[in-house]
Amino acid sequence: MSKNNQKVFTDVYDKETHYDLDKAVQIIKEVASAKFDESVDLAISLNVDPRHAEENIRISTALPNGTGKKVIVLVLAEGPKVQEALDAGADYCGSKEYMDKIKAGWTDIDKIVATPDMMPKLGKLGKLLGPKGLMPNPKSGTVTIDVAKAVNDLKAGMVELRVEKTGIIHTSCGKISFEESALVENISKIFNSLIKARPPSVKGQFLEKISISSTMGPGVIINTNSIG
Repeated sequence: MSKNNQKVFTDVYDKETHYDLDKAVQIIKEVASAKFDESVDLAISLNVDPRHAEENIRISTALPNGTGKKVIVLVLAEGPKVQEALDAGADYCGSKEYMDKIKAGWTDIDKIVATPDMMPKLGKLGKLLGPKGLMPNPKSGTVTIDVAKAVNDLKAGMVELRVEKTGIIHTSCGKISFEESALVENISKIFNSLIKARPPSVKGQFLEKISISSTMGPGVIINTNSIG
């Protein structure tokens, strides 16, 4: 980050201030200076202990305005489900041939959807797919018999909200080229989806801190009380 950019950033915002959502989005867009369409990301700190099963949050939610990213989807299925997935827009669909490719190191995909009958075979590839966040999971809607819906949701802008060991969720909420209102709507959807997923065991404040940033920009803290 150049000294000139640092000056611009400090002129526009204070890193310790909690800004209302509308203002935080405005700041992010104002200070964006990259020559490419930066991603806009959220870092959400939760008051959870992921070592406890019910607090190990992993849900998916469809963003009303999408993510702005092209999502390459592989569906692992057999029989009529193959054509169903391809008709829905899956980039790849099959079974053994794609599992063999994955085993050989192929991971040029963003998401994998699998029918339940594929999971026993796919489980053997867990060590390859797990660290890359590609392992299908019923909680995220990627293990399902309704492959068409899963593909449509992922292509339209479904994001996975998965808490890390540190209690933080990192997720994309759009692109810097989005209208401010579109980013606000996406962030509100993510916020409300997490509120609904609050584990009963959590005492006190659940969402401790939310910050927003673009790929090359600073982090701006959002006042959670301003999110509707």
